[in-house]
Amino acid sequence: MRHLRRSSGALTKARFLTMTSAAALIAASVTMAAPAFADDATAQRWIDTEFQPSTLSKADQLKELQWFAKAAEPFKGMEINVVSETITTHEYESKTLAKAFTELTGIKVKHDVIQEGDVVEKLQTQMQSGKNVYDGWINDSDLIGTHFRYGQTIVLSDYMTGEGKDVTDPMLDVNDFIGKSFTTAPDGKLYQLPDQQFANLYWFRYDWFTNPDYKARFKAKYGYELGVPVNWSA
Repeated sequence: MRHLRRSSGALTKARFLTMTSAAALIAASVTMAAPAFADDATAQRWIDTEFQPSTLSKADQLKELQWFAKAAEPFKGMEINVVSETITTHEYESKTLAKAFTELTGIKVKHDVIQEGDVVEKLQTQMQSGKNVYDGWINDSDLIGTHFRYGQTIVLSDYMTGEGKDVTDPMLDVNDFIGKSFTTAPDGKLYQLPDQQFANLYWFRYDWFTNPDYKARFKAKYGYELGVPVNWSA
């Protein structure tokens, strides 16, 4: 069973702007300026043509995208390099969300999509060499222990409420993400943000599970009632 995919903080001591609609962490200084945002027509076009359906109203979507544009104003022209494993979700992020983010903020996002083993190899190379390979990583939550032990990853829960508060989306609801416990380290702090997860679906034969003969034989052999498994032991 695969865990949630998460974006780790960059392994350099960079600063980040947190984007909720994709697992992109944008390296930047935290200094804010009095900004102008991308024209509303650009944001509205993305809302109407791509970001539907949504749990947010279109008005709230526009408000959030305007916030991104304003917060990114001091960092226009930057190029951020992000990497993820080759699956359909990340291909969408690379081809569509990265383009939307660039148009809305003026920050160019180069999102590479490579094999999972290559992601891990490059991550290890960066941690061991200290040389920046990518600014943002979308990797398995299995690596939470590595990020915690190496101490080279931005602690997001601290950063978003501290130094990075001004560049963290005020509409971000971290507690709304599924499986946050998988990316919370032993110190109780969040090191990675949710991106996507795999869901397991199990089918069962109703006629087998309700067959009196099968039920009796099962009870005689295992000592408990036959039923749909609800844990790995069953």
